[in-house]
Amino acid sequence: MSESSVFDLQGFSALLLSGAVVTIKIALTSLAIGMVFGILGATAKLSKIWIFRKLATVYTSTMRGIPELLLVLFIYYGGSMLVLQLIDYFNYPGQINVSAFWSGVAALSLAFGAYATETFRMAIQEIPVGQKEAAEAIGMRPLQIFFRITLPQVWQLALPGLGNLFLVLLKDTALVSVITLQDLMYFASRAAQSTQQPFTFYLAAAMIYLCMTVVVTGIMMWLEWRANPAARYSKKNNRLTLGNQSIESVKGESI
Repeated sequence: MSESSVFDLQGFSALLLSGAVVTIKIALTSLAIGMVFGILGATAKLSKIWIFRKLATVYTSTMRGIPELLLVLFIYYGGSMLVLQLIDYFNYPGQINVSAFWSGVAALSLAFGAYATETFRMAIQEIPVGQKEAAEAIGMRPLQIFFRITLPQVWQLALPGLGNLFLVLLKDTALVSVITLQDLMYFASRAAQSTQQPFTFYLAAAMIYLCMTVVVTGIMMWLEWRANPAARYSKKNNRLTLGNQSIESVKGESI
């Protein structure tokens, strides 16, 4: 095989890019839904109601104990069996197909939410209790305390951990190709089978995943910087201090 043929995608580049778009859609949709699961799970784990705490513990232990691949297969094929049974039970004359996209999103969201639950829980526990007590003392309601005091600080504390979880989620999207969802790995596998050049197309898929990871890492670094005004203020003051020192040294030399 010549060096040029190793990097020749033989017309499959457009399909790989379209698969990358589907991969991004899966990742972002799973992130949004998984964040909701994570916040609800963390709130339930810290709840004073014991049944909520038990349910949240069962959820996180189960989802973290089952491999994501099995979860994808279970939801897709299990959901198909459930739909067929419901159709037979209600004598529905039509046909209902289970969406591979939403099956994959459901599996990845549940898995992401289980890990995000612990991230949010630790972030909430990092907030001093005195802030909540002070808010209650001035008459703020629980929802007001959560949205005005707890949530902004939780976002800042949990952001690094959530960024790492999203990078893992982005790579886990490759698992949905087993249920024939036409994502990046699906088209890479089909192209490899058609051309008998697996190295070329799996290398191309790896490079695309790497590019997406670099972009996400840059965005997460920017979000962490935006979420930490104290660090921005300190950096600005340091620049001003250095600038003033430079001006004073120049004046001293001129004198």
